[in-house]
Amino acid sequence: MQMSSLYPLKFTPVIKEKVWGGTRLKTLLGKDFAPLSNCGESWELSGLEGSESIVSNGFLAGNTINELAEVYMGDLVGDRVYGDHGISFPLLFKFLDTSQPLSIQVHPGDAIARERHNCSGKAEMWYVLDAAPEAELLLGFSKDTDPPEYLHHLQNQTLDKLLRSEKVKPGDVFYIPPGQVHGIGAGITLCEIQQSSDITYRLYDWGRGVEAGKARKLHTEEAMDVIDFSAGNQRVSYSENLNHPVELVKSPAFTTRLLSFDSDLESDYVFVDSFVVYMCIRGSASIAYPGGKEKLKAGETMLLPAELNGVTLIPDGLCSLLETYLPSPDA
Repeated sequence: MQMSSLYPLKFTPVIKEKVWGGTRLKTLLGKDFAPLSNCGESWELSGLEGSESIVSNGFLAGNTINELAEVYMGDLVGDRVYGDHGISFPLLFKFLDTSQPLSIQVHPGDAIARERHNCSGKAEMWYVLDAAPEAELLLGFSKDTDPPEYLHHLQNQTLDKLLRSEKVKPGDVFYIPPGQVHGIGAGITLCEIQQSSDITYRLYDWGRGVEAGKARKLHTEEAMDVIDFSAGNQRVSYSENLNHPVELVKSPAFTTRLLSFDSDLESDYVFVDSFVVYMCIRGSASIAYPGGKEKLKAGETMLLPAELNGVTLIPDGLCSLLETYLPSPDA
């Protein structure tokens, strides 16, 4: 691999067909998933084995994100991030689209995930891009509960009645910590930003596939010491502030801000010591850096290497980005 100055990197999406997947990622964001019948998930930036993202622009095109981390180390991901994670890229960025509800599920935290699966836990956030009328999420218990009550509803196939239902619209943001039971309903398109983990404990799958003998595995026992049985609601309250960053989520795993701008925006990352990822959710912009410019449009994702301490965002009209980086431990 040629060693040279790094630049803003774009990647070829990894398309995932799902039993619950829809088709709106094509109409909304231009995702080409032929010959698949649907695109439930478009993995925009991933270091997970078997689904590693491949660079699509510039002289590094054809290399995977983990190959780049092995060569460029802290220059790519930040010295602190490289020290903590090595060549394993620590976050996963997706677009999701649903035509049916996802299973009701829960994810383990770091300690249990490392013990059982030798990987990180899964904290995640959602930014809703589009939603059908009356579309909803299930997000945590509607009241404090306990294992016997939970198992009673699970056995009677009424678990959804024990959970908090949240009607959604474009622009809604939710944070889902490990341990919070949740589900995404039908008719929702969203961005998902999460720790780099594909560990899901499926609790209830709406009876899908049972009659055909193709029911997906449930993880009732594995989930019992993972579930947070307290009442939960992780809807994020925020107000969009044109031409000023707005913090959406600040967690130990990642920080995400919303950048909505219609004039040039200077972004200084000298104190971050982390890579920065932009997911473009509206409009388009050019990202100017010391070596040139790279274009970014709605539905695309870009990684700014840590050695690029500052860039200028130049919009084509109104543009909105989700900006994500790893916070320092003392931030």
